[in-house]
Amino acid sequence: MPHTAGILYPGYSAEDDYPILEELLGDDVRLPLVHTLMREDAHRVDALLDVGSEQVLADGARELGAVDSVIWACTSGSFVFGPDGARDQVAKLQAVTGVPTSSTSLAFVHAAARLGLSRVAVAATYPADVAERFVEFLHADRLEAVRLSSRGIITAAEVGTLGREAVLEFAAANDDERAEALLMPDTALHTAAWLPELEQRLGKPVLTANQVSAWEALRLAGDDRAREGLGTLFAGRRA
Repeated sequence: MPHTAGILYPGYSAEDDYPILEELLGDDVRLPLVHTLMREDAHRVDALLDVGSEQVLADGARELGAVDSVIWACTSGSFVFGPDGARDQVAKLQAVTGVPTSSTSLAFVHAAARLGLSRVAVAATYPADVAERFVEFLHADRLEAVRLSSRGIITAAEVGTLGREAVLEFAAANDDERAEALLMPDTALHTAAWLPELEQRLGKPVLTANQVSAWEALRLAGDDRAREGLGTLFAGRRA
């Protein structure tokens, strides 16, 4: 049975990960994407609160058309509201979409639970203060970050320019032997084409923002089949 999972994506940076994911997932999966309003491209708390605001997301949702589920594909634009705020954000968005709805931040938590993770390393492209908010978000769900690294990039546009080797090196340089997996939480970061390479380089599961967003959206749409070529999460194996 075909499944259509709607993607709400802020601005322009790594949205081309989703056609790659759609192709890897197979002919019976559609990931239509709507660009939501980004008044200012900045990984700064006030700007992120605006990016993830109720009206901005509602306006984007109304452009999606008929879908089986919706994901707000922005990690920082969800965890910046805190655990309760992120859930409230999704509840309000679901009232507009009328279908199962989630966000990338919640997808990370659900993906970690699916893999049975308790300790992770975080390689974040964000400035340190924003990256620390992601760790606090994880900690609220009893997920310990044994290492946090922040690259300090302010704009999503700049993050989107990082290529394959830079992404692989960033991941490898910021892993930790105590971590059961590495998390890379920015949907502005291209990773979809390199998921097997990332896991091969580290020798453990790697969860990336666009990967977990697609996984969460499909799961909510009722498609929970194991798939190869998209990392441990999609393969259905525990860490």
